[in-house]
Amino acid sequence: MSIREQLASAIAVMNNRHSVKHYKPGLEITREEMTELLEAATTAPSAWNLQHWRFLVINNQKKKEELLPIAYYQQQIVDSSAVIVLLGDCEAGKEASKIYDAALEKGQLAKEVRDSLVSQIERAYEFGKETSFARDAAFLNASLAGMQFMIAAKEKGYDTCPIGGFKRDELIETFHIPSRFVPVMLITVGTALKEAYPSERKPIDQVTTYNSF
Repeated sequence: MSIREQLASAIAVMNNRHSVKHYKPGLEITREEMTELLEAATTAPSAWNLQHWRFLVINNQKKKEELLPIAYYQQQIVDSSAVIVLLGDCEAGKEASKIYDAALEKGQLAKEVRDSLVSQIERAYEFGKETSFARDAAFLNASLAGMQFMIAAKEKGYDTCPIGGFKRDELIETFHIPSRFVPVMLITVGTALKEAYPSERKPIDQVTTYNSF
């Protein structure tokens, strides 16, 4: 398949992805399949390549039932094959040395570049302590991986639905989420029982402005 054909295929997957809220219960996604989807998600871009995303995969039925009231009793939580709790790392700056040391060892950058980047990242996170910098970065970059996951799932024949409505504090407490991570969204994934509700998109000229408002 040519690059042009691959791109056309990718766009077709995007156009066919819809938020499905009704799943066939009792169907499992294998660990191998889930790993493949998550690996695809991690090809998303991230600021400084810090890879702010973390995935809490909830596929045990009892655990999904614990999650149900936290997600306001949305039936898709327990009927889907799994729920991905997408987390953002508010302390992603701590990963800089590890990431750039690996790149240095592979000869992908010079030591002075490695040192400059690590120093830049550490300063940014230090100075950003009094602002929403780290949280904003966690949400932004983790969300990129979330979208990538949903596209990969659709390509593999699964459907998904991102959920932003849930009790974050209860989620953190119930599932023992470390303090450095912030819950960004839940993503249900499984096999559709019913097609997604139709949804229209605004014409592109209503959502696009070139150069300046």
